[in-house]
Amino acid sequence: ILRHEEFDEGCKATCNGPYEGRWSKTMLGYGNEDDNFVIELTYNYGVSAYRRGNDFQSIYVSSLGGIMERVKEGKFQVIQDASDTFTLVSPCGYTFIVTEVSDAQNNDVAVPKITKVSLSCSDLERSTKYYSQLLNLKIYDQGKDYAVLGYHENQAKIEMKQIEGPVRREAAFGRTAFSCPREQLANIEKAVNQANETILTPLVSLDTPGKATVEVVILADPDGHEICFVGDEAFRELSQIDPSASDKLLDAMAGDKSDDWFKKHGKEKEER
Repeated sequence: ILRHEEFDEGCKATCNGPYEGRWSKTMLGYGNEDDNFVIELTYNYGVSAYRRGNDFQSIYVSSLGGIMERVKEGKFQVIQDASDTFTLVSPCGYTFIVTEVSDAQNNDVAVPKITKVSLSCSDLERSTKYYSQLLNLKIYDQGKDYAVLGYHENQAKIEMKQIEGPVRREAAFGRTAFSCPREQLANIEKAVNQANETILTPLVSLDTPGKATVEVVILADPDGHEICFVGDEAFRELSQIDPSASDKLLDAMAGDKSDDWFKKHGKEKEER
């Protein structure tokens, strides 16, 4: 757990989705946010469940071992794909594909590392052009029904995977975020406007209580996948690892009386 933050009202860039009430976010990863792809979990106190679409495929993790042992101890759902690769399904239904490598294969995975995030697309050619030509990601691998793109060989990649029919994002949708020099944000916004593509949130400043204010611009790709570009200089201040993050999360969970509040007032949490 890298950091945990609580908010009294909805984010003006819909970081917690289209909800106005109290919410929190928890950043989790195998290393700091400057050098690793990390996961952000958002929790809305008034929402009990979210409908899932077909937009998310899977997250890929490389590891020198140890994950499978913890999986067995925790009795999590697992599907064995190959001798060194297995698929996990999280309690919320999200898929993680873990590859355990030997020391001889070790490519900077002394600790587990998120290597790729796979998303659905309805038109692979258009999506590939969007990410490579408009957002300047490099194509690292490409096949009949997929394309793997990224900004650097040593960074996590994003995979666009062709599916039959439209991409349905539903209420459980997420967002992929990249940091870049602050001075580039306005040019990204301008380029997307000129290409007649979608800008969900024009360049805006976002406050985090007691921490740095960051600037972001949020886009949507041809299938509606959200992409956030954040100014790197302020983000490096905001994203510093908080040694007390685990305690803050546990305190927030222990103090979450939202179920009691809804029950007392004869209401139910929303299912979205």
